[in-house]
This record gives sequence, C-alpha cells and structure tokens, in this order.
Amino acid sequence: MARVWIPALLRGMTGGQSEIEVAGQTVGELIDQLEVRYPGIRERLMDGDRLRPNIAVIIDGVRSRQGLRQPVNDTNEVHFVPAISGGCSEAHERSR
Repeated sequence: MARVWIPALLRGMTGGQSEIEVAGQTVGELIDQLEVRYPGIRERLMDGDRLRPNIAVIIDGVRSRQGLRQPVNDTNEVHFVPAISGGCSEAHERSR
C-alpha cells in the first residue's frame, strides 16, 4: 500500500493521523479509498472530478503531472500539498 501524507488542515478528518497506508493503483484510487475511510475528504481534495487547483500531488518528491491518473505503487510516498504558483497576479499587473 502507498503511504499517503495528510496535510495539517485535513488531519481533523483522519483523527489526527498524518500518514495513512492506502491501497490503489492511481492517485484517483487512493482518494477513493481515503473517502471510504474518511467521508468528506474527497470534497476537500477535489472539485468535481478533478483535483482542486490549489492542491498539488507529490509522489516520492516529484510533482505529479498526470493528476488523478498518476500511477502509484506500494513503495510510493504520496503528499497532497497546497499548490504554489509564481509570477505576478493579474490584479498586481493592473495596479502597475
């Protein structure tokens, strides 16, 4: 089973657990299994059928580019983290 690290803001949903072993072959399947164990967690990670734009998936230290379809295996460490974007915001550009 993959080891999933739970962000601090979601640990209230997991009884305070920061890491959980979860079965699944893709990131989407991991989220499905987390939802079975911790109802409501999917809504915090996903917007409809996609990851929320403010959530990034990091697998073994590398940001996933395949999102929910990203394959995982039993030796992977999966982190759901706040996505960080760079550059100037549109509002900032307008204020210049």
